[in-house]
Amino acid sequence: MVLGYAAVRAAQALRDLRTPYAASSDRDPRRYGAARRALMLAGTARSVAGLATTAFLLADPLDDKLRPLPRPLRAPAFALAVLALETLRDLGVDYVEGHVLERVYGTSEQSARDWLVDQAKGTAVAAVVTALLVELADAVVVRAPRRWPLIAIGGTPLLLAFATVIAPTFVMPLFNTYEPVTGELEARIRALAARYGVGNAAILRFDMSRQTKKANAFVTGVLGTERIALGDTLVNAFQDDETLFVVAHELGHYVRRDPWLGIAAGTASLAITLLAANAALHRTTGRGLTSPGQGARLAFYATLVQLVLMPLTTAFSRAMERRADTFALAATNDRDAGIRAFRRLGEQNLAELDPPRWSELLFASHPSLASRIRALEAAPKT
Repeated sequence: MVLGYAAVRAAQALRDLRTPYAASSDRDPRRYGAARRALMLAGTARSVAGLATTAFLLADPLDDKLRPLPRPLRAPAFALAVLALETLRDLGVDYVEGHVLERVYGTSEQSARDWLVDQAKGTAVAAVVTALLVELADAVVVRAPRRWPLIAIGGTPLLLAFATVIAPTFVMPLFNTYEPVTGELEARIRALAARYGVGNAAILRFDMSRQTKKANAFVTGVLGTERIALGDTLVNAFQDDETLFVVAHELGHYVRRDPWLGIAAGTASLAITLLAANAALHRTTGRGLTSPGQGARLAFYATLVQLVLMPLTTAFSRAMERRADTFALAATNDRDAGIRAFRRLGEQNLAELDPPRWSELLFASHPSLASRIRALEAAPKT
């Protein structure tokens, strides 16, 4: 199934490179949303099947081939080999579903070349991170074969905090250019941030239009690297009061310490995942994490646990987003700007205002735009 799906997508990718698919004249959010949901479900099934194939068919033969390597190199080499195989296998899939679809629906004008360059950068970053983490994990397993899950769980907050510092400083600038927001908008944002004791936060604009026409903003970083980043697609298309409401939402994450809450939630999720996956590994194989092949099987069971936990993790994320909306309303006292901002986000991002409830419960990290608009409409107008 996995190879057949990949082969079909590879053929479509080659066809598009020769003669690009025409853009659709019907930018219907419902059709676009239905297409994305179908691809998400298909991608989940394909990912599980691919991991099962690696874990139970390919892992042991690959492990045998790498056995002549010194022990410290075996696990990273195994992980990088799997990453390379999966990247090559899914290149056509990612191109069609991540690039062609967005271009056909008019949400991106990125060229195939620029898309491939970004993919190459992402793969390089993933390879470095994978090699380092697997090497670290393997060293822990060798030294503490029984206690390694507890050590991994204990070290997760530090690793996540470190990643949250490294990502905005070194990784994100590989893909986009970040510049300080200036002018009247910067003054209004700075004044708003200063009211909550975060007037020194970095407020940046980045060239999101390189990849997409969609608008977005986000907050990232801890330990003095906190940044509120606004896509140029947001700044250019939104009125200043709408942008200010979006920024206030992001400030809500910053002020309410959501990055730290995210680290705590990520640690809890990893703890459940590791303990359950390790138990499944012992039960099905009769032994623990003794080889890279066993590591592949552990990854398979961990993915199943993560799928089970997904409704809880998305519910947690939606709760933080609703709290940030409440903060933005209190900070700006401008519900009309918030309503207009959400409607404009729907139009620009080709987002359904009210997607199916099952989809929101399973996959959505944000509440539906319709529910966020209703919450603002129900708020007292001052």
